[in-house]
Amino acid sequence: MHELSISRFIAASPAKVWDVMTNRQGEWWCPKPWRAEVVVQERRAGGRASLTMYGPDGEVVPNEGIYLAWDEGRRFVTTDAVTADFVPAGPFMIGIWEVVPEGDGARYVASARHWTQEAMEQHAAMGFVDGWGACADQLQALCENESES
Repeated sequence: MHELSISRFIAASPAKVWDVMTNRQGEWWCPKPWRAEVVVQERRAGGRASLTMYGPDGEVVPNEGIYLAWDEGRRFVTTDAVTADFVPAGPFMIGIWEVVPEGDGARYVASARHWTQEAMEQHAAMGFVDGWGACADQLQALCENESES
């Protein structure tokens, strides 16, 4: 498997991490000063997963795909290899975002699986560790700096 992955322990309940992870993507999905806006989330296997990222210099990066899995409270999996209505697209990765109970908090794990070694290396060169790490830090801060709801 050609996988890149990051992980963070978050001192908040798994339910809190899941809630922020899935319902507040605009606040953590992109490294600041970038921002994201959810277009559509059909939270089920085969459902449309669409969001747009906006950069500080006017960049607009749409992300279209589908959910391969939506396991409420635990993980969601997306791919850009297929878009809504199962239209084939140029595949880049399968993304997996997970929340696992750990001690008094939760372990957040985000992974990107690629079809080829070259695609994985390209993603790494694009700044996977720094970019996805910054997003994990933003998620962690949101979860830990607010009281449990």
